[in-house]
Amino acid sequence: MSPPPQSSLAVLRRLAPYARPVRARLLGSGAAALGAMLAGLGIPLLIQRIVDGPLAHRDRSSLLVLSVGVFALGIVEAGLIYLRRAVAARPTTEIEKRMRADLYHHLQQLPVAFHDRWQSGQLLSRAISDLSTIRRFIAFSGLFLVVNVLTVLIGMAVLVVIAPALGALAVIMAVPLVVLCGRYERRYRSAARRAQDQVGDLATTVGEAASGIRVLKSFGQGPRATQAFLAQARELRRTELTKVGVLANLWALIIALPELTLAAMLALGGYEVATGSLSLGTVIGAITILTYLRWPLESLGWLLADAGNAAAATMRYWEVRDTAATVADPPRPRAPAQPVRGGLRMEAVRFRFPGATTDVLRGVDLDVRPGETMALVGATGSGKTTLIALVPRLADVTGGRILIDGVDVRKLALAELRRLVATAFEDPVLFSASVRENVALGAPQAGDDDVRRALRIAHAETFVDALPWGLDTRIGEQGLTLSGGQRQRLALARAVIGTGDVKNPAVLVLDDPLSALDVHTEAEVEAALRRVLHGVTALVVAHRPSTVQLADRVALLADGRIEAVGTHSELLAEAPEYRRLLSTMDQAVTR
Repeated sequence: MSPPPQSSLAVLRRLAPYARPVRARLLGSGAAALGAMLAGLGIPLLIQRIVDGPLAHRDRSSLLVLSVGVFALGIVEAGLIYLRRAVAARPTTEIEKRMRADLYHHLQQLPVAFHDRWQSGQLLSRAISDLSTIRRFIAFSGLFLVVNVLTVLIGMAVLVVIAPALGALAVIMAVPLVVLCGRYERRYRSAARRAQDQVGDLATTVGEAASGIRVLKSFGQGPRATQAFLAQARELRRTELTKVGVLANLWALIIALPELTLAAMLALGGYEVATGSLSLGTVIGAITILTYLRWPLESLGWLLADAGNAAAATMRYWEVRDTAATVADPPRPRAPAQPVRGGLRMEAVRFRFPGATTDVLRGVDLDVRPGETMALVGATGSGKTTLIALVPRLADVTGGRILIDGVDVRKLALAELRRLVATAFEDPVLFSASVRENVALGAPQAGDDDVRRALRIAHAETFVDALPWGLDTRIGEQGLTLSGGQRQRLALARAVIGTGDVKNPAVLVLDDPLSALDVHTEAEVEAALRRVLHGVTALVVAHRPSTVQLADRVALLADGRIEAVGTHSELLAEAPEYRRLLSTMDQAVTR
């Protein structure tokens, strides 16, 4: 997953589009921080004046004035530090908000194949912890990395001006410091990137364990899951210790070199005072300047470490953002045919998963007439779910085309297409929201009467009314507080809520909508579905003989192609493969 290495600066430059709208406030914050540093740097120069002037000549009046100057510079420094924080807070949180919103929007645009490849924990860590790291860098670390470097350069220049020999010592110290800091920063950034990827893996493990806790408990696999978690946690710990080791070496270097320089400056400055080459005030001022520069120098260690963290977080953010949304709106979307009749046609449809070498679908031809219910049957793995996912463009065909009322679905705006096509998958996905919000997800204009009608069709109204707050009851994450049959009925209600209304779906795509229902409930739902499917174009994946009975015609999918189309009776009489498949379905239901 890791891209080719780049310099931290090159990576962090990619944040420029987000920083540009608030650059005036960021620059103002930087100016305030630099002003505070320079005010603090002016204090050693006043100390030099105090030692060589009032103290040397016992001038009380000048001492008072210069002392007031030191106090004033301290007040200015404190005020500018406060101003920096006040100015920086709002724009940096705005940058974080915009980046998070753009990432979430982009994730919604990416095809299902992308989400199949990426772990949810990796995406979660990028959307939360990585963006927080970037925001902290922009608000503080990045700002002070620039300000502190400028402060050190200005301080060194002042040292060279007031005491050339002492300044030369400071410059000699700075050269190896800069070189070694760059080397350690690269090592730290590599470890930081590895740690952030491991945090994403760990988040995925925790999320999977939380959502699959029933399975883990029922199979007694809790200890094994714990061992897997601990193994990943130990790997992350090793990486974090690597970071600590790199940072410890960097800090030792950053602290030791200025201390050695200070000792050398004391020795050389003392000698020059003794020989009369320098005044005592100049030496004290130079040493005070170097002492003042210790924080900017020492802070370079963790500022560079934070820059490495931010660069790694930025790379991880753009890995997702740079992924092309292959399923996108056409440049010039066409309007649906009018009137909308719901005719669905597939012509030589082919599909191959990204990275695969063979096609799953090898030329599917199928014509579903307006108002007709077509059952799609086939052996496990024949591509039924893949085929129906192509209708609302959850993925795009790799060959051929799919048309609704004669218009290629790729020429329709995605929002328009998904208004025309309602889908319910075999695995019912529900959200941590109320029953009303889950059912009306694809029809936000629906009222309570529409929701209740859909619940009645799905035979779900009775159990919903029995919930503590009825339609307003918030169901747990992924609907885990409900039974499998209840979840499936809510998902079915969500798909059929708009049927019978020309403003809502013209095509229903149902992936085995009754698989989790008991026999009694299945019969009642089938009766309701027969009424609602009358006059609505529907493509229904069937895994049960009873579901096949709902259809006007049946299509048999085998070896990536439609092998036969006809009524249930016709296929029973003419298609041996269909008879074998139906016999298998019967045996599965009986078991």
